[in-house]
Amino acid sequence: MKNELLKQLAAGGQEHLLAFWDELDDAGRQSLAEQIRAIDFDLIDRIFAHRHDVTDVRQLLQRAAPPPAFRLDESKNRFTGEEAQRRGEEAAAAGQLGVVLVAGGQGTRLGFEHPKGMFPIGPVSRRTLFQIHVEKIIAAARRYGVSIPLYLMTSPATHDETVAFFRDNDRFGLPEDDLIVFCQGTMPAVDAGTGKILLSERGRIATGPDGHGGMLAALKNSRALDDMRRRRIEHLFYFQVDNPLVDICGTRLVGYHLLAGSEFSTQVVAKQDPMDKVGNVVEADGRLVVIEYFDLPPDKAKHRELDGSLSIWAGSIAVHVMDVAFLERMARHGDALPFHTAYKKVAHVDRNGRRVKPDRENGVKFERLIFDLIPSAAGAIVVEVDPAEGFAPLKNAPGEEIDTPEWVKAQMVAQSRRWLAEAGAEVAEGIDVEICPLWALDAAEVADKIQPGTRITESTYFC
Repeated sequence: MKNELLKQLAAGGQEHLLAFWDELDDAGRQSLAEQIRAIDFDLIDRIFAHRHDVTDVRQLLQRAAPPPAFRLDESKNRFTGEEAQRRGEEAAAAGQLGVVLVAGGQGTRLGFEHPKGMFPIGPVSRRTLFQIHVEKIIAAARRYGVSIPLYLMTSPATHDETVAFFRDNDRFGLPEDDLIVFCQGTMPAVDAGTGKILLSERGRIATGPDGHGGMLAALKNSRALDDMRRRRIEHLFYFQVDNPLVDICGTRLVGYHLLAGSEFSTQVVAKQDPMDKVGNVVEADGRLVVIEYFDLPPDKAKHRELDGSLSIWAGSIAVHVMDVAFLERMARHGDALPFHTAYKKVAHVDRNGRRVKPDRENGVKFERLIFDLIPSAAGAIVVEVDPAEGFAPLKNAPGEEIDTPEWVKAQMVAQSRRWLAEAGAEVAEGIDVEICPLWALDAAEVADKIQPGTRITESTYFC
């Protein structure tokens, strides 16, 4: 077996992966052999060789224009919000919607050594992100009298714990057949200077998740795409686990997507600060393109129109609607999504078998990004959402300015207070309130549930 593996590794100069072969037991050797056989070494070589090939953003921006958009100010929109709402409701009631939740990340930055979806974010209830999202899906399914399946993507780091968490909590009420959990793939990590694949242990290759763009291959390999076709799901609502304000299966977004004949639509917020850390959506050469915030030159980011608005205004919040037929078409092409390189601190064993924990970026990880599908989609559009009603990502540890647990909870409370006030209720100053989606999915349902003039003087969880 060793000689066979050495022959495979020699072509790419990766023989060092067997440096500790003789120290491994039979199970360790078998495991390492399986890891090696699963690697596409030619692909790794190609990606590493072209790691410095990047898009000339300045040249791209010379051809760029604001994206085709449906704005909060509807005066210039092709369709009204009411028209979009009706069309989205029709699709929901016809059972055409499914949900993809990307949940491969750990809560490490939050000091939480579990999948981020397990983080207790409810300001009054302490419900987890997972529970909040599932309750929104159940509430939407009840509203439209249909089944809405949840396709939940994990990573190797979060898969087992996530599966156990849903099992132990009876899927928070989601029917068993409507939860499909699948795991994204991985890619080997390589040394930043040499391109040699790193070992995390003497018998284990250092790997990392292949990015949220790995969803495309994972949907295909797990046969989730087949499941969607069986259920006659035509459109997927996609979002990431860290945003408890997301309006899951929001019918206005879905309706704009359908009325515009789009294959891939993305929800955006109007950037308040030119240097906001969000992807920037522009149109170039007739296609939508996302420019990462760290690639956007400051002078271009700060450029404003005559009315004072930012020229590059559309900030992506990782909420999308995608046609299943489009994803099926893209999945047939293995190279539909390019790999990006990210320089990371990668713990590894050196050639002497010593464990190394680097204090600077020593390795390269490869990942795919889901928004790289957008340029291939016909009729792609962006739809603006008020961040107060749709975007409060949990990303930073306490002590940062925004995106912390405290900040996210405050946004959730503010939304609940706003909905209650619109219904004619009065919430005392400084009182935390939280609305469960199973009690009311939106402001209109709150108005149906609460008596005008109701005064709320203590922290309350409406459920």
